[in-house]
Amino acid sequence: MTREERFMSEAIQLANRGIAHKEGGPFGCVIVKGDEIVGRGNNQVTSTNDPTAHAEVVAIRNACKNLNSFQLEDCEIYTSCEPCPMCLGAIYWARPKVIYYAGTREDAADAGFDDSLIYEEMDRSLADRRIPIKSLGREQALKVFDAWKNNPDKTTY
Repeated sequence: MTREERFMSEAIQLANRGIAHKEGGPFGCVIVKGDEIVGRGNNQVTSTNDPTAHAEVVAIRNACKNLNSFQLEDCEIYTSCEPCPMCLGAIYWARPKVIYYAGTREDAADAGFDDSLIYEEMDRSLADRRIPIKSLGREQALKVFDAWKNNPDKTTY
């Protein structure tokens, strides 16, 4: 078994463990730096009543806490399934160097986890989306952005 296969196996075991403990859907994730697992997560949506508690997000939070960093540069992500749009966004913000996945989005859809609506919505204009998206308070928000841009003590990311 290769190094990568060993880490993927751990992610898949986390998915199985999450199901056994009735924590959420069949998804697991590990984050690796060098040859060490620095973050672990399994889907905990139903056990925490948190729709953002997907395996990848849980693992990112765990790894960032363990590394005392908001970035996962030089880290690898091993996830039991192709990341959904939310998780993919979180992964990109964390900036790992590579993502390995096992199951595909089609496999997830076949198991009842179909993200096609989200992918379709992202391709639509704001006016054509199923959930209305309306702009409100832009002038106030621009002042906050200006404060950020002019803050010499900010931590950029």
